[in-house]
Amino acid sequence: GALLSLEMGKILPEGKGEVQEYIDICDLACGMSRQLPGQILPSERTNHSVLECWNPLGTVGIITAFNFPHAVCGWNSAVSLVCGNTQILKGAESSSLVSIATQKIMTDVLQKNSINPAVSVICQGLGADVGEAMLHDERVNLVSFT
Repeated sequence: GALLSLEMGKILPEGKGEVQEYIDICDLACGMSRQLPGQILPSERTNHSVLECWNPLGTVGIITAFNFPHAVCGWNSAVSLVCGNTQILKGAESSSLVSIATQKIMTDVLQKNSINPAVSVICQGLGADVGEAMLHDERVNLVSFT
């Protein structure tokens, strides 16, 4: 929270609230992970069922907003990783320190859970350069921009 306050100019309680938002979305994503095998749901159509199936997309590019850099990363990365994707984080230019700190925390959590930290990497730089490269790189299967 303090780094968000320092870099973004947010009041400290709002910075702490944004960190809590990331924690809460991680809890949600962990709960969602129990549903990954899918469900068989009733259909509106007679004698039909709906089969739900979750499939990883591959590499997801996550471009965060300047006003909620930590929370937006959490909203996108927690669910993306739980679904089995790899990801590239591109933080807002005005919140580079927050993006680097967020990635450091993700790397530490992944390592502590015996997950290769290379599943989540950061590529910080100018939006016009890094964002455009993400959008046009065929190895990036989905780009989330909030």
